[in-house]
Amino acid sequence: MLLPMLSIPLLAAQITVTDPAGDARGDGGYVLPTRPALTAEMLDLRSFTADSSGQTMRFTVSFGQMGNPWNAPGGFSAGVTDIFIKGALGGQQVLADTGLRVRGQGGWQYHLRVTGSGSTLQEANSLGRLTDRPAPSVRVEGTSLVIDTDVPAGKYGYWVTSSVYTPLSASGLLRPVQDSRPTALQAGRANAPTPVDVLAPGGDVQAFTNDTLAPVGETRDWVSITLIALGGVGLLLTVIATVLVWRRLGR
Repeated sequence: MLLPMLSIPLLAAQITVTDPAGDARGDGGYVLPTRPALTAEMLDLRSFTADSSGQTMRFTVSFGQMGNPWNAPGGFSAGVTDIFIKGALGGQQVLADTGLRVRGQGGWQYHLRVTGSGSTLQEANSLGRLTDRPAPSVRVEGTSLVIDTDVPAGKYGYWVTSSVYTPLSASGLLRPVQDSRPTALQAGRANAPTPVDVLAPGGDVQAFTNDTLAPVGETRDWVSITLIALGGVGLLLTVIATVLVWRRLGR
């Protein structure tokens, strides 16, 4: 989770955020289940790439190892990958059922979830109402998931998380608990966040201390900035017009 490296060329069609190895343990105290057998590397985020060179977005999420402990036909089943895409205005503040919420202004407009049993994509409108969009296509390339979506190409901010997968829940998420069963994901506190790894700025551990996560990527709200700038220009023009009227009346 710590010390990601961010590369965002001003006009580039691609951003890549890298994440260090060996941090797929939540707050450091999560204990992964031993049944079925899986390794921390299968859940360990190593890099996230968002490619907008086409008409729609393609995402590539890389892990330390590609695992398939549940023998899913797609070739991966160790984790649940959630990608939340920052909207231009408003959006959802709660990061679905991960136990996390956004930090700062704005929220997510699109939520992509990839599991060993399939993928989903939801869109939130300005009122927070959710609608289902066509399911993304997912393929395995080495230790990466390559995900093609119908999200319009553009510059976005992202919240990315990696959780343990289980086919025994409707969401696919294995939630942390405080017991030592071999099938359990153990955590040191009640209601701990579900992800075992997240993408976050260097030194940011708040995902596992106050349950908030900051976006990475293009995090500025350019629509709001533009509206504020236009408002400033309008105010300036009003002041200039008022001054000109006063001068004419003073003659």
